[in-house]
Amino acid sequence: MPQIASSVLEAIGNTPLVKLQRIVPSGSATVLVKLEWSNPTGSMKDRVAKAIIEGAEKKGKIDPGRSTVVEYTSGTTGISLAFVCAAKGYDLHIVFSDAFSEEKRLTMQALGATVEDVKSDNKKITEKLIKEMIDRSRIISERPNHWWSDQLRNTDAVAGYYPLGEEIWNQTGGILDAFVQAVGTAHSIHGTARALRMHKNDVRVVAVEPLESAVLSGGPTGSHKIEGIGIGFIPPLWEPSEVDEIIKVTTEEAKAMTRRLAREEGLFAGTSSGANVVAALRVAERLGPSSSVVTIMVDSGLRYLSTDLYK
Repeated sequence: MPQIASSVLEAIGNTPLVKLQRIVPSGSATVLVKLEWSNPTGSMKDRVAKAIIEGAEKKGKIDPGRSTVVEYTSGTTGISLAFVCAAKGYDLHIVFSDAFSEEKRLTMQALGATVEDVKSDNKKITEKLIKEMIDRSRIISERPNHWWSDQLRNTDAVAGYYPLGEEIWNQTGGILDAFVQAVGTAHSIHGTARALRMHKNDVRVVAVEPLESAVLSGGPTGSHKIEGIGIGFIPPLWEPSEVDEIIKVTTEEAKAMTRRLAREEGLFAGTSSGANVVAALRVAERLGPSSSVVTIMVDSGLRYLSTDLYK
């Protein structure tokens, strides 16, 4: 008998895992990519949004029909929060910026969110911009019946990615040697890796960050244009001891790989996914043909058509 979900939220997860065919050089490890755009809004952030809202419900911090959720976002988490809030009956107030794609703004608004901007410096993603967005959302959250989800410091968020790790483990049959993921809040890399290491403690965990703002590697803060990662300062819940290596990728490398993925693999993704694959290929080359590497296609390229990514 066909199964019918009682809520759209039940459609989150169980996304495909696909082997790259054409861009992996001969002699490298197998590279597998998790197609997280198969989630309802087209990104992995549906997982964390559901975990954040349900965590707040369990703690009695929000009530449907009465509470307004407040968040700062580059758009991907904001879209997912808008989706979850719409499904559950919460209002949502988003602090956004013109540094991020217009598609994200329109999608959040379509899902019922109120969106306000913090002006960027020529569309650059910088520490100053992110901290201004955070501060503005904190001020808004002080209004009556408003609750600040504060994604960078939200301890419910990591658990939202445990199922992602379990899915990867089951889909690979436990045959994987490395997991590669770009760092924004750090929730996805930590949650996924913790689930994988419950099964195999020696899975190599590789973080990815923009070369132009390589703060995780001890470099200076800077500006870049890889949306969703590289916030310009150390994320509050970052756990460096849980990561074996950090790979730095330039904005141009990430964009070039994202275009290659579309043209050579038929994988239509955003820029952070391109950064993931750049790093995964470097790891795969070192590990050699008897190994396998898993990384994430974070979101769909449909969110970036108004940017220079595909122009």
